[in-house]
Amino acid sequence: MLSESKAIEKLADLLTPDFVSAVEAILSMKGRLVVTGIGKSAIIAQKIVATLNSTGTPSLFLHASEAIHGDLGMVQAGDVVICISKSGNSPEIKVLAPIIKRFGNILIGMTGNTHSFLAQQSDLVLDTTVTEEACPLNLAPTSSTTAQLVMGDALAVTLMEMKQFTAEDFAKYHPGGALGKKLLLRVKDMLANTLKPQVSPDTSIKATIFEISEKRLGVAAVVDQGKVVGIITDGDIRRMLNKTDSISGLTAKDIMTVHPKTITSNTMVIDALNILEDFSITQLVVVDNDEYKGVLHLHDILKEGIV
Repeated sequence: MLSESKAIEKLADLLTPDFVSAVEAILSMKGRLVVTGIGKSAIIAQKIVATLNSTGTPSLFLHASEAIHGDLGMVQAGDVVICISKSGNSPEIKVLAPIIKRFGNILIGMTGNTHSFLAQQSDLVLDTTVTEEACPLNLAPTSSTTAQLVMGDALAVTLMEMKQFTAEDFAKYHPGGALGKKLLLRVKDMLANTLKPQVSPDTSIKATIFEISEKRLGVAAVVDQGKVVGIITDGDIRRMLNKTDSISGLTAKDIMTVHPKTITSNTMVIDALNILEDFSITQLVVVDNDEYKGVLHLHDILKEGIV
């Protein structure tokens, strides 16, 4: 682990103006970014492609050995090609690199040998040289593949900054799972299947308890002439029962909490969750232009897997 961390630390010293030129070439390309390699470098290439695609740089993976057996049709005019190879001298690379050059595509070599065949053929070179592998035999690609991965991440992050890639942009490419929900899900998306427990200020306590129990949200909004004037929670009911032996004659307005915490239906769910946590509450009343829309409950957010 320590040897790999040292390899990454030294990587910053290997950056040359070619890194800047590589970023500029990718930014200005008319096609896509094709990332190729063989062996362990091919696996790293696939991860780099995944990161680039998810951060707004259209990319595809091309296996070097498959490329020279028919898959070169994936490379089109206007594409930029990154070829990853520790040695830069593998047989497949020696066949592939000159063909890419003949196609007229910009070739970026990512290699741990700046004197290699790949480096000589490349328009731009990203140096990922490591002094030794973490492998005790200094054979298995370990530090070298880590260096390749970090260089790929550096490209992706730099491209994000140059494109002014925002969290909203990121959300477009991550609509599924907890991450996508955090970035995209709004309160209105959760209200479609949510009941709207409500009572009027003059509703009896018995009827209020029935409404809260039936809607199973632990709360009822008190609505007067279309406007939310308060809420009654399970806690309000318990506190009332502790104070009185009889509920006869009591109505919703007698025990409601006025000025409840409200949000609009356009609020991001993650922001609503922060409000719930800040005030140590479990429900928020949803109101749009004084119109009661429903109740957002903490449990509903938890079910979405956002936390």
